[in-house]
Amino acid sequence: MSKIEIACFNPKSAIIAFENGADRIELCDGLSEGGTTPNFEDAKQLREKINIPIFVMIRPRGGDFIYSDAEFEQMKEELIQLKSLNVDGFVFGILDENDEVNIEQNKTLVKLANPLPCTFHRAFDRAKDLENSLEKVIECGFKTILTSGQKLNVSEGKENLKKLVELSNRRIEILVGGGLRSTNIQEIREMTNANYFHSSAITDGGAFANADEVVALKNK
Repeated sequence: MSKIEIACFNPKSAIIAFENGADRIELCDGLSEGGTTPNFEDAKQLREKINIPIFVMIRPRGGDFIYSDAEFEQMKEELIQLKSLNVDGFVFGILDENDEVNIEQNKTLVKLANPLPCTFHRAFDRAKDLENSLEKVIECGFKTILTSGQKLNVSEGKENLKKLVELSNRRIEILVGGGLRSTNIQEIREMTNANYFHSSAITDGGAFANADEVVALKNK
């Protein structure tokens, strides 16, 4: 049974996604930056309003995924604070100066999040070497990888996404996202054999998920 996670950059989008059948929310801030750590109060209030899983992004800024010591400390502190809200998981990803998965720092955050599951986000699409990066993310203890197949979007990355699903061999969930819409989800699902899909469901260039798009994604 395929499932849909909706990336929500504000509580209003999360409510729309929840009311229209989303299976999970990825909660973040910073739409223009591709997602950053959400506001603590926003997460707190949302948790009180919806009962589907909420995975919270931990990302101190937009840009690359190589963080200073101060930024890494901030990530640890924010994860601990947000964990207290009874959220269901976390979303983050750290690379090193060589654009390879930073095993030490990612393992530290995964351990802090325990027993909550963690998703390695689209930092994966900036990492070198598809297969090697997959193995490193698994080694770090992540349960899911959010990826467009190391390409600009899922349509361009569908061959790699199919390969990742095969290579993962159920050791980790491949969460397919990046330019995913109701217009292409069926083709991507059939091509990749993935079971979990990720979309912002924003169709008008605005800031909020479109209710009809959430329904259409879910139905397809």
